[in-house]
Amino acid sequence: METYNKLTVITGASQGLGYAFARSCAMRKRDLILVSLPNENLETTARSLQEEYKIKVLYFETDLTKINRINELVKNLAPYKINMLINNAGMGGTKKFKEASVDYIQNIISLNIQSLVLLTHQLLPFFCKNQQNYILNVASLAAFSPMPYKTVYPASKSFVLSFSMGLSREVKDLNIHVAVTCPGGLATNSEVSKRINSHKGIIQKSILTPKEVAEISINRLLKKKFVIIPGKINKLSVIFQKLVPVQTQMNVIGNKLQKEILSYSSVG
Repeated sequence: METYNKLTVITGASQGLGYAFARSCAMRKRDLILVSLPNENLETTARSLQEEYKIKVLYFETDLTKINRINELVKNLAPYKINMLINNAGMGGTKKFKEASVDYIQNIISLNIQSLVLLTHQLLPFFCKNQQNYILNVASLAAFSPMPYKTVYPASKSFVLSFSMGLSREVKDLNIHVAVTCPGGLATNSEVSKRINSHKGIIQKSILTPKEVAEISINRLLKKKFVIIPGKINKLSVIFQKLVPVQTQMNVIGNKLQKEILSYSSVG
């Protein structure tokens, strides 16, 4: 079987932060297995990275909200010895909870929690036993505080934060280092960009590019940091959240997100 150099699996790899992770790993001459939904030009992305960085790139198109699709993906990955897993795939949004559809809520839970946990669990046996291995889970700054008008999303990212920290202790003796990165707002696609642009002041100043977040996260992962918060303003935001009463935080955040909903609705 063909050999691979420091094989990295990245979910949600076709665009935004996932694509930035792929480029960051490719620059480090890591071979890649990219995972994303069908019809997102993943084949083109894989070919481009392979040609530009002279690495090997495999790709699988699938829907990680479906358990049977996760099982199929795991079977396809079984022949490979993996050195790094980046659980990047996720979704969110800003909606009034009572107006959110069941499918919208279920997709957030399935992708942000279920797929991340199951994929991590099923891929652990595939990690290289004779070298250092890494798992990077993507949470969010939202993991540190409840948020009205997002509700399920920050709760799912709080789960990712807690899960990652607990798992890090369990697998430490298996040469697997687990880290969790908690970026702030990212303009990963046109819809998210519209929502972000409705904010002003410190929120705008806290926004980093996907490339910046990917580089910071990979650098700190390889240095065996645990909880990664990209950006100085975002680090200050976490300190602020620890000092300010939760009810006060929710009032401030709720007012901002109400304006975001109104602004986004008027743009749409």
